[in-house]
Amino acid sequence: MGDTVPDDAVTHVLGIDSGGSGVRVAVARADAPGVRGAGARADAPGGSAEQPPAWSSPPAWFSPLTWSSSTPAAVGDRGIDAESLLARVLPAARELLREAGARRLGAVCVGAAGMATLGDDLRARLPDALADVFGVRRLALAADAVTAYAGALGQRPGAVVAAGTGLIALGAVPEGFVGGLGGTDGESAADGVSRTGGLRDAYGVSGTDATATDATATDGDTRRATGGWRRADGWGHLLGDCGGGAWIGRAGLEAAMRAYDGREGGSKPLLARLEAVFGPATGLPGRLYPRPDRPAVLASFAPEVGRCAGEDPVAEAILRAAARHIAEAAEAVCPRLESSEVALTGGLFRMGAPLLTPVREELAARLPRVRVTEAAGDPLDGALCVAAALAADRLRLPRDPALLSIV
Repeated sequence: MGDTVPDDAVTHVLGIDSGGSGVRVAVARADAPGVRGAGARADAPGGSAEQPPAWSSPPAWFSPLTWSSSTPAAVGDRGIDAESLLARVLPAARELLREAGARRLGAVCVGAAGMATLGDDLRARLPDALADVFGVRRLALAADAVTAYAGALGQRPGAVVAAGTGLIALGAVPEGFVGGLGGTDGESAADGVSRTGGLRDAYGVSGTDATATDATATDGDTRRATGGWRRADGWGHLLGDCGGGAWIGRAGLEAAMRAYDGREGGSKPLLARLEAVFGPATGLPGRLYPRPDRPAVLASFAPEVGRCAGEDPVAEAILRAAARHIAEAAEAVCPRLESSEVALTGGLFRMGAPLLTPVREELAARLPRVRVTEAAGDPLDGALCVAAALAADRLRLPRDPALLSIV
């Protein structure tokens, strides 16, 4: 596509979501995702050029075109292989842009699992490749946790817990955000000053302990919080991911093996489910340990724990422990702002009430002033949100070399 287009040409944006389970591509009008938290149309409900509206359900005219592949991008010596990704993404994007009648592409956002540590080849090759093919000069390269955040909350302050096989929590204060500081234990909500006299930042850290942002007093009872990210967990099934699918599945399998041995803490219902899913209990180590996808195998048992929770106190206790871990991660990253929200996203929460009920109880106890909300969208929606905001020069999510870089 060329760079010269009529002034009235509709500008579209491109979102790419590259994860462990495959690759997805979406094209949408640049103004459409704005209603969901990016650079909003001035005529969108509650929106203006100065203050985009909060996210809402997508309107009828929000209709991204999508393509997906169940084959993930290859990983080589330089991390995620850019050539492998481009070989599938470019033809799909061309076709989607043709179907959309797009005449100019305003921006692209690529969200990828492992971007922080495996994204060197993407950062080196994607800018020129996308510029050559589509004439686009605005590119955001984001970790999948960032696109999950943008898909769930847009550009509002808060925290997102993304839970599937693993678990990661990410909190953000958008750049230039102005809002009241919410009180936490022993702290004043009105003046943002702890009882020891230290100025708190938006994450509830006082004095020189602040690592992500500072909060500087403005008029009245508001504080302007500079942008920043906070991350908790996401360290993999051997070091963390506490409360995630693999964690729950492993705890459930351990309880089953305890029942097989006759040890305390065992669960006969979980033992029955183990044998129904994997065969004889004594054969489980041989089935599990050689597998390169052990986290996924462990996570596959998490729904069985959920199914047993209503009748089995051991399974119920596992889910309550998982809920505590989830709430702890959210508490660690959620900014202490009156308008902060926590969103839960990811396949693990499809377990429903057996997990969601204790999670909501734990969050209410740890973050009583924070609203728990449903995620408005998924990481592909988040990639479109970031791209639309970038195209409109309204991207307020914090830049970070590992999490969100603009090329």
